[in-house]
Amino acid sequence: MFHAGFVGLIGLPNAGKSTLINALIGEKVSIVTSKPQTTRQRVMGILNDEDLQTVFVDAPGYVKARVGLNRFLHDEYLSVIEDSDVLFLLLHLDARSSEDFHELVRVAQSSKKPVLGIITKTDRREQHRICVINDLLEKAGIPAVQVAADKNPKELKEKIFPWLRQHLPRSEQPLFDPELYTTQNLKSMASEFIREQCFEFLHQEVPFGLAVHIIRFDEDQPGLTKIHGEIWVNRESHQGIVIGRGGQVLKRIGSSARKSIEEVLGHKVFLDLHVKVKKNWVRDESVMKELGYVVP
Repeated sequence: MFHAGFVGLIGLPNAGKSTLINALIGEKVSIVTSKPQTTRQRVMGILNDEDLQTVFVDAPGYVKARVGLNRFLHDEYLSVIEDSDVLFLLLHLDARSSEDFHELVRVAQSSKKPVLGIITKTDRREQHRICVINDLLEKAGIPAVQVAADKNPKELKEKIFPWLRQHLPRSEQPLFDPELYTTQNLKSMASEFIREQCFEFLHQEVPFGLAVHIIRFDEDQPGLTKIHGEIWVNRESHQGIVIGRGGQVLKRIGSSARKSIEEVLGHKVFLDLHVKVKKNWVRDESVMKELGYVVP
């Protein structure tokens, strides 16, 4: 009996959704940083087994704000819930407060879909919180497992696959080509890898107010991909920060991003990056649409 379906991952920013997907797929599907709200758009990772095809959908973290880019993030989050067959509700031990957990549980329950609670980052010090979270999920009638996603992927699969086989819809055939591990195209992945390195090398509010726009993605020459891109910043004061003294910050971002892209493509990459000011783009709907921040 074959099963296939979509699993929406929901939780607060920095709950470990992207780390979980990458660990399950065994490939880098979604970018990961230590900073919250890294994921902006849904990212799909496809895991194939003999009797199961699971399409994991990484949603943006739950946000309360409803203006500009945050409105898109909220709408995308709700859309992933609506489009999924089942939900993984990720609650992380190192959250600053558990208050929003109650809202996440309410949203998961109101979806009327099967929900598996996943308590993440269980290798952290805050072990006493496991009981609190378990109690919350138990009262809501949501089964739960505990994981440290980046530690033992095999053990992780053993914990969640039995539940998936019970709750994913039956299907006559896979939803996607079994050779695929993501639905993202290479251009989109390159853009995300560049943005990932912006999060790694920049601090405070700067990375949250920037976007990456790929101008050219040239694969005409065998064994070499040429990528020309722009990093758009929200304020003029951020342009100099991204470039850095003597262009050193931008060089480090570009060098690290190029290596990540080369690992995926398997060949050399020429990456040319520039920084451009797009004032208040996070509130400009036309710019956000140009960047693909539109809920399908």
